[in-house]
Amino acid sequence: MMDGLAKIPGALDLPAAVLVTLLAIFVGLAAATAFVWLRPRPAGSAEDGKSAELKARIRSWWVMILLVAAALVLGRTATVILFAFVSYLALKEYFTIIPTRRADRVVLLVAYLAVPVQYWWVGTAWYGMFVIFVPVYMFLILPAAMVLRGETEGFLKAAGTMHWGLMIAVFAISHAAYLIAVPPPASPPGTGAGLLLLLLILTEFNDVAQFVSGRSFGRHRITPRVSPNKTVEGFVGGLAATTVLAAVLAPALTPIGPLQGALIGAMLATAGFFGDIVMSAVKRDLAIKDTGTILPGHGGILDRVDSLVFTAPLFFHTVRYFYF
Repeated sequence: MMDGLAKIPGALDLPAAVLVTLLAIFVGLAAATAFVWLRPRPAGSAEDGKSAELKARIRSWWVMILLVAAALVLGRTATVILFAFVSYLALKEYFTIIPTRRADRVVLLVAYLAVPVQYWWVGTAWYGMFVIFVPVYMFLILPAAMVLRGETEGFLKAAGTMHWGLMIAVFAISHAAYLIAVPPPASPPGTGAGLLLLLLILTEFNDVAQFVSGRSFGRHRITPRVSPNKTVEGFVGGLAATTVLAAVLAPALTPIGPLQGALIGAMLATAGFFGDIVMSAVKRDLAIKDTGTILPGHGGILDRVDSLVFTAPLFFHTVRYFYF
């Protein structure tokens, strides 16, 4: 259990369980890297092309995992700044792919200002403002700023589209960063880092497990018009694997017990699935394959955090209201 694990001297406030988990992730990624790079592929073959894409994905994973690990080691402020930067990139990417009116160019600056303000509430652990700033205040501020521009054609669509972007890119993602501030002073040291790491691992593991299960056993499509590759077998496989992993990891990283951890794992697997297909629907509506190219092998920031947009708020509020 987490409270029985001592901190490793010199590792700031991170408990041993978090550091061991990070080490296990790096070992697993190193093994995957060696397997992909050392496995022979005939030059110019289709398999060679798939291998190149897989190598690009792994390089991106190295960057992402190193950034998260460094932020956790450096502490709460570094973690909040990292997620603020992710939100900024996600919002910028969103405004790049959606159609915007020329009259709203200045209003976009107002939307970008929501990023530092929202993460200021996160950094200061001001829950009251954190939870209502984007859904309420930005909901009022954006259309007020838009109407001052004097353009009424397409007003309702533009206002809704811009606010939806703030909700997914800023509000939803900021719940992950706020996990650092959730635990009260009486909680074991490193609880916030453990909660955040648990959320990230389960969310990303579920994506991989659903993909592998779908490729291996998928027969029955769930949403053929939205995401043809999503199958019942893939969803069930990811759900089962994530539930088991959560039951094992939750007691090690957090004060959450194995049964509660399993229930949370099942919840996150389901939420992650819907986050994925919702973003797929957005991309189909916009007639694009990826939301960007910033992450080689993955696409854009929104392609990588689509599941997190749904899992982070659910996990955060479950933890806040039932455990702390």
